[in-house]
Amino acid sequence: MTMNPAWFAAGGVCAAGGLFAWGAVAAGSQLFGRTLRRIDDASCMAITFDDGPNPTVTPRVLELLDRHNVTATFFLIGQRVRAFPGLAREIVERGHAIGNHTETHPSLTFLSSSRIADELDRCDEAIVIATGKSPRWMRPPFGYRSPLLDGIVRRRGGAGVAMWNVAARDWRTQSPDPVIQRLRRARGGDIVLLHDGDHRVLEGKRGHVLAALEYWLPRWRDAGIQFVNLDESQLKTQAG
Repeated sequence: MTMNPAWFAAGGVCAAGGLFAWGAVAAGSQLFGRTLRRIDDASCMAITFDDGPNPTVTPRVLELLDRHNVTATFFLIGQRVRAFPGLAREIVERGHAIGNHTETHPSLTFLSSSRIADELDRCDEAIVIATGKSPRWMRPPFGYRSPLLDGIVRRRGGAGVAMWNVAARDWRTQSPDPVIQRLRRARGGDIVLLHDGDHRVLEGKRGHVLAALEYWLPRWRDAGIQFVNLDESQLKTQAG
């Protein structure tokens, strides 16, 4: 039987495409550069929020965190910061860390290096103007990375790309119950991904996130878990 060389070429293209897709999308992938996925201290948890600030939900999130003496990290969209600078400033004043979540929340996978840098620069600018503080960590929208991203972040002086290892999958409006169930596996050492905002609208509905936090924060506290933000914790970059 004669094998057509084109079959091998097609198989190689498919394999390369699959590897690229995994490197770009999978939260655990380190193919395009080391990312932060866990924290060193197994007695601590890092709760993170994406897509804010959101005046409908973020103030209530801040109240919940204060009530349970929890510090967290908020990855902010530059356009949202420009719309609600006072709320971005309040996040910092309450002792939470802030991160760069780009200016407009695009998928970064196929953007040019200059476009990626512009997204990060404009978001940093908005955050600095609103809060007086420059973010150390960035998180790519949708978790989608580019082979260029890690180098761009580090050349700009950032600490790196922060991902997660527990996701609530809470980005669409839904009942609180499935969100609560997805967070059941969160443990010490984890970086947990939640959303206080919605990149599609200025004032997204996130009642399911609030309900999940109301359920889990006291239970995590009762289990002896402490909470850290990504700026203050002892960190390690690993895929595990």
